[in-house]
Amino acid sequence: MTRVNLHSKIEGSRANGPGNRYVVWFRGCSLGCPGCFNPSTHSPIGGDSVDTSAIARAVLDGDYDGLTISGGEPFEQPQALLALVKEVFPQKGIIVFSGYSESEIIEQELGSEILRFVDVLIDGRYERAEKIATELRGSSNQEIRLYTDRYVREDITATPELEIRIGSDGLVTVSGVQPIPLGRIRQTQEKP
Repeated sequence: MTRVNLHSKIEGSRANGPGNRYVVWFRGCSLGCPGCFNPSTHSPIGGDSVDTSAIARAVLDGDYDGLTISGGEPFEQPQALLALVKEVFPQKGIIVFSGYSESEIIEQELGSEILRFVDVLIDGRYERAEKIATELRGSSNQEIRLYTDRYVREDITATPELEIRIGSDGLVTVSGVQPIPLGRIRQTQEKP
């Protein structure tokens, strides 16, 4: 059994890749890109320790078009990342976001092996001065790398940039590459 330290997950998103996607954010990132809009994922402390097979079963058994893996930095948990992508690929499409460049990933422990089970890699450090927040990229220096023919570039670039979800519990989730400040939200209740 392989476990991954997750920051969070969304079961069903359209702003994190083509179609209806299961999305997980790995916890822990040592890169510290200035202006990163996911700083709450950086600390490796905390999060939820989850069996990678449980995630894979949820993706494979659910009505999902694929799995999107982000972070934090997924390649800083290489054993967990490899176990997860091997179990899901090729039945469902896999997109992985990384602040590392492709060449840095290839040099890392298990990096080349992990990439064999990935359809799309979006790689490169976030550069605040090059912010674009479109095409699933936070900044223009980041590359969209297609490793299989499951997707074409237009599948990736046509993904919505933002998604706001309100759960039955009233929890508001904002996801995508174009984060917006929500400011203060007031909750009101109607009187019967």
